[in-house]
Order: sequence, then structure tokens, then C-alpha cells
Amino acid sequence: MRVLIVEDELRMAGLIRRGLTNEGLAADVAATGEDALWMAQAHEYDAIVLDVMLPGLTGFDTCRRLRKEGIWAPVLMLTARDSVEDRVAGLDTGADDYLVKPFAFAELLARLRALARRGELERPSVLEVGDLRLDPATREVWRGAAEIRLSAKEFALLETFMRRPGEVLSRLHLLEHAWDFTYDNRSNVVDVYVRRLRLKIDEPFGRRTLETIRGGGYRLRRDRER
Repeated sequence: MRVLIVEDELRMAGLIRRGLTNEGLAADVAATGEDALWMAQAHEYDAIVLDVMLPGLTGFDTCRRLRKEGIWAPVLMLTARDSVEDRVAGLDTGADDYLVKPFAFAELLARLRALARRGELERPSVLEVGDLRLDPATREVWRGAAEIRLSAKEFALLETFMRRPGEVLSRLHLLEHAWDFTYDNRSNVVDVYVRRLRLKIDEPFGRRTLETIRGGGYRLRRDRER
């Protein structure tokens, strides 16, 4: 997942970003609603964490503008205000969920996982492609009955593939969903991590499910053919 954090309190933004990156997610930070608008238009985010009390455009206004611009990434609003009216206002502007400060990071993470499962199609809590299974909550991966140990970044990359099985994903798409702005899109980091994934999810099992598509990128096959 790649998450946009919209928070003007630098300490809070840093804490959230550090927590997400420690969990293997990619996270970018915008300090204003205006910055959030152009960043969300320039990049495809899997979720947006949006503070209500922002300088300039409020979180409510930012969410309303995002939806007006056709940006439908799930939005989780953060606020210190716990009134029913504020929660209703946030949801009515197009937010998908609402979390009141102070909050437990574990709850924020769980809500982001839940938001990532929403979309045009129903998405199960455990992702399955053939006999490959991935649980975003427990961060466990199995091929059949065999558990596979992955690093945080390997896990993030595999989750990106498993949320779009059968689709050809470009290197840029993979960078945008499993990494953040600290990586140069000319880097070969995607190729390096795809090779690492193959060594763990395919080769020990005699499979070739993670395919290279010449001129296109990579694809995780839907079927169980070798």
C-alpha cells in the first residue's frame, strides 16, 4: 500500500509515517490541503489519512475537492473533535472512515487495511491467488501449507501484485505502491525485489507465477500452472 498522510503537525506526521514504513507500507506526507490535492492528482494512493484541522483548506474542504476532482482513494479522517456533527460532516464530504485523536496506532493500521479492501470489487481480508495466500493483518504468507518468510518490502511488493492478479503492472506502478518519494523511478530496485520474491515464492515450489512481460513490467498469474 501507498498512503498519503495529510497532517500539518510535523511530529504527528512523522510518527504516523515512521509507523507505516516500519510495517512495510510506503507513505508520503503533505502539510496542507493544497499540497494534498496536487499530490493525489499526480500519484495513485491506496488510502489517504487526512487531518481535519489544516491551515488554508480544512480537511473537510480538501476531501470535498478530492472527490470533485474524481480522486476516489479511501479517506480516513483524523481529528481531535469528537462531536457527532463533526463526524457526520467528515463522512458527508466523502470520507470513508473517521478516527479521533488520540488514537492507538494499531487501530489506525487496522482501519487502513479495512479501507484497502474496499473498492469496485469486494476484497477478502486474506488475499489468495492460486495456492498463494497473504494475510495483511498478520503479515504472513503461505504457498499451500508452507509458510514463506518475507522482509517488509518483499511483503509490500507481493501484496501489490496480489491485489491485482493477472494484471500487467509497470515498474512505475510498483514503485508508486510499494515505495515512496525517496526512490528514484529510474532505479532498478523493483527488478531486484522481484528476483528476491521469485527465489522465495516460486523457485522452491517449482512455479513460475511471477512473470516478466517484455516492455510492460511484471504480472502475477491467476492460475496454478507451472
